[in-house]
Amino acid sequence: MKRILVPTDFSAHAENALKVAAQIAKKSNSEILLLHMLEIPTQMNDAITGATSIPEVILFIEKANETLQKLKQKDYLKGIQVTEQVKFERAFDGILSFSKENKTDLIIMGSHGVSGIEEILIGSNTEKVVRLSEVPVLVIKKGTTELKGANFVFASDFSKEIKKPFKKMIAFSKIFDAKLNLVMICTPNSFKPTALSEQIMNDFIADFKITNYSAHIYNDVNIEKGIVNFSNSINADLIGLCTHGRTGLAHFFTGSISEDLVNHAVKPIITFKI
Repeated sequence: MKRILVPTDFSAHAENALKVAAQIAKKSNSEILLLHMLEIPTQMNDAITGATSIPEVILFIEKANETLQKLKQKDYLKGIQVTEQVKFERAFDGILSFSKENKTDLIIMGSHGVSGIEEILIGSNTEKVVRLSEVPVLVIKKGTTELKGANFVFASDFSKEIKKPFKKMIAFSKIFDAKLNLVMICTPNSFKPTALSEQIMNDFIADFKITNYSAHIYNDVNIEKGIVNFSNSINADLIGLCTHGRTGLAHFFTGSISEDLVNHAVKPIITFKI
């Protein structure tokens, strides 16, 4: 891991994500890319590339850069290479394009979650980045300032398409020397006999050289509740999932377990794109 992207809106949630990024950067000798998205009103867009003498635009830019500089001086970032940038674009679009342009290895974001009609209509920037990012996204929840990754849950159906992101998950878990708790959630709508579930998991694991792990089958009313309840039952530090990155109507009708957990779970979550 070489580059960690941390988008910030200067909120407490975003700073918690930055603190976790600092922790991981020190463990992996990585650079932190600190990004602030500045959504300039439409009527001011021309001022960004043209006549930058409009006072409001100058004020926005100066204030953002000033705040980024103050963040860089935080004690927890000492000894870490931190590069800051202000980008003019819609938040989630800008985060994704910046990540691709700079070949980042991990995105870390803070989230307080949304619910009800707000969740249905607009979602959150974090949720959209989780859905569309090509690189792993670590979501830090309210109140988390340090990631204790020693007890790591990875929930999956352990199908063949999971093998590629599973390699990335193993690499991430090694940063914390974590124990992997691999779990398959069985529900009334996706029921498998125990013998079959065990066979699927054993065949999957056989293709990887991992030793510090345990395999579990957990029954619950749905997958989301199963992941949360299993993670709570073993006092997990972190939940890992894979996401398909569905968009459009397919996403609206089927939803996404990863995005639901980003909004509703209280534990940190890391997602890996299939």
